[in-house]
Amino acid sequence: MALLVLVLGVLAATGPLATDMYLPAFPQITSDLEASESQIQLTLTAIMLGLAVGQLVIGPMSDAWGRRGPLLVGVAVFTVTSVLCVFVPNVTVFVALRFLQGMAGAAGAVISRAVVRDLFGGDDAVRFFSRLALVMMLAPMLAPLAGAQLLLVGPWQLSFWVLAGMSALSFVLVLLWLPESLPVDKRRRQGPRALGSVVWSLVRQRHFVGPVLTLGLSFGMLFTYVSAFSFVAQEELGVSAQTYAWLFAVNSLGMMAGTQVNGLLVGRVEAQRRLGLGLGLALGTVSVLLALALSGGAVLWLVVALLAVMMFSTGLIMPNATVVALDRQPVSVAGTASALMGAVQFALGGGVAALAGLTVSGEASLVSMAVVMSGAAVLSLASFVWSVRARG
Repeated sequence: MALLVLVLGVLAATGPLATDMYLPAFPQITSDLEASESQIQLTLTAIMLGLAVGQLVIGPMSDAWGRRGPLLVGVAVFTVTSVLCVFVPNVTVFVALRFLQGMAGAAGAVISRAVVRDLFGGDDAVRFFSRLALVMMLAPMLAPLAGAQLLLVGPWQLSFWVLAGMSALSFVLVLLWLPESLPVDKRRRQGPRALGSVVWSLVRQRHFVGPVLTLGLSFGMLFTYVSAFSFVAQEELGVSAQTYAWLFAVNSLGMMAGTQVNGLLVGRVEAQRRLGLGLGLALGTVSVLLALALSGGAVLWLVVALLAVMMFSTGLIMPNATVVALDRQPVSVAGTASALMGAVQFALGGGVAALAGLTVSGEASLVSMAVVMSGAAVLSLASFVWSVRARG
């Protein structure tokens, strides 16, 4: 069990590593590539969209051919694109490579969830997702810290060398220690028409669509913070890249705490109530943040504290929304369902986060960040309420 958590955790952490490690270097990358802040933020949107598209392709492939093959190919391509990102000549090439990197990284995200669905169900799946989330959350906590320290010894490109090394390690872990979890008799080799039929069946299920939208919009709230706070902290609140990385780590601890509290609540509080608790806490927290930003009363310690609570709430939202969406799906379509869920999650995450940079100056601010996060929190809660009422 511990080995399975480690291997799947490393795979699922590929996305957070790729998105977070270079965050402290945003101002440096902006200068080196002679780009605007909004263009550099677009590299985050690109990898999110790549993760979305990649999951739509890789999920059905894993249902047809098993989990290991598509996973090994995806990890190998991610390694190559990470190396290519070191040598980008301009921001346009950088954005394109990040999209390809996201498509390849989708293998770890979608297949790790499908493997859990193959092996576990119900509260057992929630417990495993909580353990998996603990490993995964080390990535966003440590990645900016590592990226900030790398800036002390070399240029921002070092982060992508580290990503390439981590991806190569993931390849070895999968090759040696991750067994195939989908038996041959449960695989579904399906053409476009059959795949379309499965997807159509999924999107007609309110008990699937509601939690998926809830997850995607909550991820949009979270990713708005991830993409904008580097600029806000360093240029608006006046902290260094290293201090920003430590603040990001503190907030990531909030998410880790949320996932572990969620694990403790399993068996005591049903998943739907745990999900509602997380959504209500998220909306209340970002609403306070927005009020402070609009009133001009925001100070660094208070902003960080509120963001830590917001991160705690996502530790409740993510595993429960995932399980509520997937638990009623048969194993034979788990990969496709996981892919569709992941695609919506990352597409909404990238799209919503990009809104924070759509200001008159073209730069994200504390106000624009809080406005977008609040809007996403409202819509996420509304999706949850719609799902509950529809089920009733």
